[in-house]
Amino acid sequence: MPIIEVQGLKLRKAGTYRLLGIDVGTKTLGLALSDLSLTVATPHKTIRRTKFMADCQHLSALIDEHDVGGLLLGLPVSMDGTEGPKCQSVRQFAANLLGVMDMPLAFWDERLSTAAIERMLITEVDMSRKRRKEVVDTAAAAYILQGALDALQNIDAGRPG
Repeated sequence: MPIIEVQGLKLRKAGTYRLLGIDVGTKTLGLALSDLSLTVATPHKTIRRTKFMADCQHLSALIDEHDVGGLLLGLPVSMDGTEGPKCQSVRQFAANLLGVMDMPLAFWDERLSTAAIERMLITEVDMSRKRRKEVVDTAAAAYILQGALDALQNIDAGRPG
């Protein structure tokens, strides 16, 4: 299945599937799940990356367990809108993933997501550095997924995404 635009993730009737948000890092995959109404994103878990096929097995099990119908990967675009090596790495991960999974996949601009989450965890939650490190990947994945879910809601309401 090819990479699609975000609005293409609403392929089936709402209430029958979830979306999986993935924050692709060099050492971890931060994961978040939507609810069945595709309205709310919730941090789920972090997978420590090992070999690609082992990572795929973890994702595949999660997809089956939670009725996931589409994937949303954060794309780390630079502040000036250009795509650097990190974007290339995420795009390659997506291409490899689509080589072994038949699943709709879209990208979402994740500029400042990790910075926003770090700031929130420091100022609003007053979380220790060690604990922040444990939750930042899943929180960033939820932040990315929530941005896309909000855009999908705006499209449904006739407002620009």
